[in-house]
Amino acid sequence: MHLQPSCFTSFTQAIDAYALPQRFTFPFYYEPHPLCVIAANELQRHLETQNDWQHNFGLTGELTGAIGKMFGVLLVQDPQGEVGYLSAFSGKLAEQNHWPGFVPPVFDMLAKDNFFHAENLQINQINEQLLAIENHPDIPRLSSELNAEQAQAQAKLAAHKQVMIDGRQSRKTQRNQLAVQWAANPTDETLGENTVIEAKLSQESINEKNQLRDIKRYWDERIHAISQALTLLTDKRDALRLQRKQLSAALQQKLFEQYRFLNIRGAEKSLNGIFNGTVELTPPAGSGECAAPKLLHYAFKHGLKPLAIAEFWWGAPPKSEIRQHKQFYPACLRKCQPILGHMLEGLVVDDNPLLTNPAEGKTLSILYQDEAMAIVNKPAEFLSVPGKEIEDSVYSRMRQTFPNATGPLIVHRLDMSTSGLMVIALTKDAHKQLQKQFIQRTVTKRYVALLAGIPDKPAAGQISLPLRGDLDDRPRQLVCHEFGKAAQTYWELSHIDEMARTARVYLSPKTGRTHQLRVHCAHSEGLNTPIVGDDLYGTRANRLHLHADLLMLQHPVTREQMRFQVDPDF
Repeated sequence: MHLQPSCFTSFTQAIDAYALPQRFTFPFYYEPHPLCVIAANELQRHLETQNDWQHNFGLTGELTGAIGKMFGVLLVQDPQGEVGYLSAFSGKLAEQNHWPGFVPPVFDMLAKDNFFHAENLQINQINEQLLAIENHPDIPRLSSELNAEQAQAQAKLAAHKQVMIDGRQSRKTQRNQLAVQWAANPTDETLGENTVIEAKLSQESINEKNQLRDIKRYWDERIHAISQALTLLTDKRDALRLQRKQLSAALQQKLFEQYRFLNIRGAEKSLNGIFNGTVELTPPAGSGECAAPKLLHYAFKHGLKPLAIAEFWWGAPPKSEIRQHKQFYPACLRKCQPILGHMLEGLVVDDNPLLTNPAEGKTLSILYQDEAMAIVNKPAEFLSVPGKEIEDSVYSRMRQTFPNATGPLIVHRLDMSTSGLMVIALTKDAHKQLQKQFIQRTVTKRYVALLAGIPDKPAAGQISLPLRGDLDDRPRQLVCHEFGKAAQTYWELSHIDEMARTARVYLSPKTGRTHQLRVHCAHSEGLNTPIVGDDLYGTRANRLHLHADLLMLQHPVTREQMRFQVDPDF
């Protein structure tokens, strides 16, 4: 009998009927292997029954402080040929890095005997000192006094400068009068009187300048005294901030160097080394703590052959993200793609399906055309414009169909997975006029969607949830009330299928944000029900059941109101 690594888990059911995968999972877009699904189900039963730790996943209705979490399973084979699986969680679980049955972190920053505690303690002590200074009552008091003194000094100086201007004008007038008197009576007596008066005027000017000097000196001394007292506090604050920044940066770099990842060839790279060749250069926060890198590193370290991987969400969704309990998700791009790029070297991996032309073999139907425009019915999984890797698109097909068209062709877009009506401009003037209609929102667009559930909502309403891109996992979108762009969708219930537990709805977007309809349907503050076949925010199916079925606009030349409608194929 051979000893298994401590985190190797044998299946509780027979798996002989299942063929092992020939290639490792492409982790950024995949359908989980049946054995990974079985492993995930076993892990989920463990999560429901274990008593080792307590973590609020938000599954009992207590959402205050709830933290859902991504878990992962890695199908592995040991050197003797036995197949089992490894389990991992992203980040910490119940404020700990180590729990029975789960692979450990690549580097345990919570371990008591490593450098992190001592250096982080130093940073925390600086934070305490900073907090004390930042909350010091003398800072706002002295700042207020300084502002008041500066304002008063400015007012006094301005008032005296006006006195000097008035005095200068008065003296100029008197000198002009003296000149007139001298011209009328150029005698020694007049000269003597003028000399006395001129001396008096000069002394007035000198006195005013001396008074200005004294006023400036007086207020400079008052302001300097307050400023010096304030600077003693703010200089100390700024020095502590700089020290904290330098210590934090040094600690971060030290941590990044400790996270060292193996691949199947035994080659090891630190986070610093991995991200050094990327656009970001510096690893994003949390890099290396996701489930997938943990699982692969443990497998390589213990001589286990990785066969397939799957990650699923457990618990309530984050406020901004759309995560479904028990739903499988791909690895994130920003943090995991560079790391897994290194770790998967030497493994035979599934092809990236995103590099395959999804429009191959599909036709693009033209429903209407004249000299100015055309209306097409775009199939699902068909790009509107060329992508980074795939040229085939509505744009390229229309260029071939209308080689003499002078317009930019594309006026608006549909997501690749969305089918339905698009207007094509065949002349520059038509493009300009049609684009103006879209900008001014005079075009009527309606979509029909099949939801993977029945919304617990009235029969119609408006969803207003601002959206922004997920920087860690593009092209996913987040609901963000702080930085998101406004997005509004009007929705109306069309039909409910109680047997299938689905609902057909009409969606009319007022704005046109990326994935707006998909997020507004799936998010808990929207309809809380993803669209059938939504591989980003719900569950994959044969296609995304979202179709642009109605388009009403004004003809760019005749100004005739035109209406086009095509039913979906679902």
